[in-house]
Amino acid sequence: MDFRIEKDSMGEIKVANDKLWGAQTQRSYENFPQGVARMPLEQIKSMVIVKKAAAIVNNTQGKLDDAYKEAIVAACDKVLAGDFEDQFPLTVYQTGSGTQTNMNVNEVIAHLANQILGQDLIHPNDHVNMSQSTNDSFPTAIHLTSLKMINENLLPEVDALADEFYKRAEDFEGIIKTGRTHLQDATPLRLSDEIKTYGDLIKRDGDYIRESAKALEFLAIGGTAVGTGLNTKEGYDTKMAEVLSELTGLDLRADSNKFLQLSSKHGMAKAHVAIKILASDLLKIAEDIRFLSSGPRTGIGELIIPSNEPGSSIMPGKVNPTQVEMLAMICLEVMANDQAITMANGLGQLELNAYMPLIIYKMVDSVKILYKGLHSFNIHLVKGLAPNEEKIAENLEKSLMLVTALSPHIGYDKASQMAKFAHKEGISLREANQRIGFVTDEEFIKIVDPKKMV
Repeated sequence: MDFRIEKDSMGEIKVANDKLWGAQTQRSYENFPQGVARMPLEQIKSMVIVKKAAAIVNNTQGKLDDAYKEAIVAACDKVLAGDFEDQFPLTVYQTGSGTQTNMNVNEVIAHLANQILGQDLIHPNDHVNMSQSTNDSFPTAIHLTSLKMINENLLPEVDALADEFYKRAEDFEGIIKTGRTHLQDATPLRLSDEIKTYGDLIKRDGDYIRESAKALEFLAIGGTAVGTGLNTKEGYDTKMAEVLSELTGLDLRADSNKFLQLSSKHGMAKAHVAIKILASDLLKIAEDIRFLSSGPRTGIGELIIPSNEPGSSIMPGKVNPTQVEMLAMICLEVMANDQAITMANGLGQLELNAYMPLIIYKMVDSVKILYKGLHSFNIHLVKGLAPNEEKIAENLEKSLMLVTALSPHIGYDKASQMAKFAHKEGISLREANQRIGFVTDEEFIKIVDPKKMV
């Protein structure tokens, strides 16, 4: 026989012998979509950490004896070591509280703990889920997952990209180029200032993410079903925050208002909106590089991007801004994820938000694709970004907006007349002035000096 019989409050059900889960997980596996949008492993591991902390705290409070605590902790450590990923098959498209995943975790831990004890003593609800409800343990794990990924994965790549832009700005020092507003020629600026701005923008976004993510340090744990703390001992919530801080290295605290943490996911929405702002700024930077590197001969062509792979299946020698396009698509997905999280937060009803699996799924997706995309963009594009100084000088010479420097000397109307004349005749501003004669050629050269205009 390749299956066993498991029981729960609804009766008996067959479970394959190679599965560590129990009846509730099996029912969920059969009743919800399979093979789509599995609950992120990052969230599973955070749930396991919550279970480990609960066993420790329940033991110190006299609710769970030593042998049970040791078995549960050992079982949690086994799962955290990464050997049981196939035992968590459930989709995020389940109940909105995450109950099915909570029970999946409870059942696997109970099964492993009973193997350690050599007898069936640990119950998934009575012992592994002691002093908890899905309604407070799942959102607590959501915060752990998000904080860990933001701090350990996303922010280091944000900082690295900002630093690389600063390095390119130093490399490009002294190069004067045409500025552009409305995608039209404008007054000149230093290329280094343009590139340094990208670094500053990304750095400030990183600072905002750090600040916004502090909302995730407040935990729902101890709220149990609706926020009242039913079936917990006094001080359980603060002790859980302390133990979770020790286990994760994060600075965590029990929220004084558990009703807020259960009914609203404002912390997740706040943290993700900061990530969305980063995505929107990255999209702007990527599109700037797309324009400035366009060509290479018939576009702006002022920046040279690395040639990483052939760009066309039909046009030999074509090189496309593939890293730009990769990052742009990631940014669009992050912005779409933010809309989903924002709507899911707003649809929290009464004492519980029932969209939590979707919220953590979108958060994990955003952070994961962003930090991996940033790493690729940095390594394969920004590190190899170079100026095309010949093209920059050519474009600067052609720019009619250099006439702005003449405006204080000859007036706005005459300066405008000179620019329009030069454009109509297809000549340079200097040649236009030589024909019109608003100032001497020597005065023109002295006044219309791009180096003095930046």
